Amino acid sequence: MRRALLWGPLLAFALFFAVVASGLIRPADRTVRSQLVGKPLPTFTLPPLAPGKPGLSSADFRKGQPRLLNIFASWCIPCAAEAPQLMRLKAMGIAVDAVAIRDTAPALTAFLRRNGDPYQRIGDDKQSAVQLALGSSGVPETFVIDGQGKIVLQHVGDIRAEDVDGIAAAVRSAR
Repeated sequence: MRRALLWGPLLAFALFFAVVASGLIRPADRTVRSQLVGKPLPTFTLPPLAPGKPGLSSADFRKGQPRLLNIFASWCIPCAAEAPQLMRLKAMGIAVDAVAIRDTAPALTAFLRRNGDPYQRIGDDKQSAVQLALGSSGVPETFVIDGQGKIVLQHVGDIRAEDVDGIAAAVRSAR
């Protein structure tokens, strides 16, 4: 009995260490997914933010053509990193619209000048109301929207080079 009491704390520590190590080796996926995938976009209308570009509304996504809806901000470093991939998607003939989160016109204009402008429309979401209504948990996030305004796919995080073909295929299959 006494021997078991001596080894008990060591066994408890070993068990604790095994649990922590397994969590470090295989961390849980903490990605927050939108519950709206497969459902229509929520109704919204956003004023324009970038000079010379129209604002954005949910009605723009119900005109028969699949499109990307990119949630971004000029102050977001991963948003700048994904800009070349959005430009690639635009060059492939994919329409890209955006919701700018808590941004200003001068900062957005400078961002587009530095990183390229793949967007047809940019809506100003000062309070992140549309972002939250979409179930988006951060920036950047991109949604594939079919021609009837239904969310087909959510891409959480920045779009990387290896993601472009899959996103383009999702847009093509959403026709």
